[in-house]
Amino acid sequence: MAFDEIVAGRIRTLLVDEPNITEMRMFGGLAFLVKGNMAVVAGSKGGVMVRTDAADADASYLADAAPMVMNGREMANWLTLDAAAIEDDDALGAVVAHGLAFARTLPAK
Repeated sequence: MAFDEIVAGRIRTLLVDEPNITEMRMFGGLAFLVKGNMAVVAGSKGGVMVRTDAADADASYLADAAPMVMNGREMANWLTLDAAAIEDDDALGAVVAHGLAFARTLPAK
């Protein structure tokens, strides 16, 4: 299944001035990485997956997020948001910034 090109384009626009960003297809989507660490993923159905610190998972802009589940297992430090939750550019921007902030705390790969 292909990732949502529109969401990927919106994320690219937000990241245009960010250093050390790369893209990689994974999880059936398009992942945006900071120094080799995944920050946010454009999913296949218009939503996103965002990397987070468990302590920050209750941030107000993540109110519509749900734990990411893959193959029946909840993935630690990952949340999903559907298309409706990121329809607004400010909402998507906050989510992308959240993922970037967490990914920047990790050692480069």
